[in-house]
Amino acid sequence: MQNHSISVALLISTYNWPQALELVLNTVAQQTRIPDEIVIADDGSGEETRQLIERLKQRLNLSIKHIWHEDKGFRKSLILNKAVKNITSDYIVEIDGDILIHKEFIADHLKAAQIGTFVQGSRAMITKEKTKEILKNKITKFSIFSSGLYSRFNALRVPFLSGIFKLDPSNPYHIKGCNLAFWKKDYLAINGYDNNFNGWGGEDYEFGARLLHSGIKRKRLKMAALGYHIYHKIHSRSNTGPNDIIYKKTLSQKITYSTNGYMQS
Repeated sequence: MQNHSISVALLISTYNWPQALELVLNTVAQQTRIPDEIVIADDGSGEETRQLIERLKQRLNLSIKHIWHEDKGFRKSLILNKAVKNITSDYIVEIDGDILIHKEFIADHLKAAQIGTFVQGSRAMITKEKTKEILKNKITKFSIFSSGLYSRFNALRVPFLSGIFKLDPSNPYHIKGCNLAFWKKDYLAINGYDNNFNGWGGEDYEFGARLLHSGIKRKRLKMAALGYHIYHKIHSRSNTGPNDIIYKKTLSQKITYSTNGYMQS
């Protein structure tokens, strides 16, 4: 049964792709359980994104907080921390600004919410050709039978079977912020994301590892809380070396708390 007593925020990261963000927000407006807060963590997008958000606030009748900082390169960790400072809800569901969500997405995440755990959701991938079609025609509804999907199994929603998929709850690998849910108190206890991550890659792995090191167990959510990832070119991976050093240090030293995180944002 859905837990209606939990207040929930949807945290959406974005950067200079208003066409995708519009579709994402359209799927938010279609939720059977509208989040109590919608907070956009904007890593320096231009004026077009700001104007889009203002339009959609009115058209979709959504209360949206738009948290922005200047574009000084890929600083996703920092803007996520700044955005969370504007969240008062107990529970946070985090997605990227290119993840279309099933109408039961928030409701499914709330059903899976459990004290002492964080939840890694899954995503189906939309092909390059299908992405052109959905951006042109503003398509937001998908199912396992939709054309233009790969990793198609992740588009199957059978929530009563989602509990059969188990993984090692202490496994830090492949934790992805594109469909992730956690308690705000747990986020604060590890000081949020590490601001030392600059450039694409690894900030979500490292964040998840510190949650695990602090005793928070990882749950895997399949066949529920479905996300559909709009195709885009791979980000530059020029800074993965320094980022990887931070991540490996967190793993080897079982670090739980970032000294440059939420509180320093």
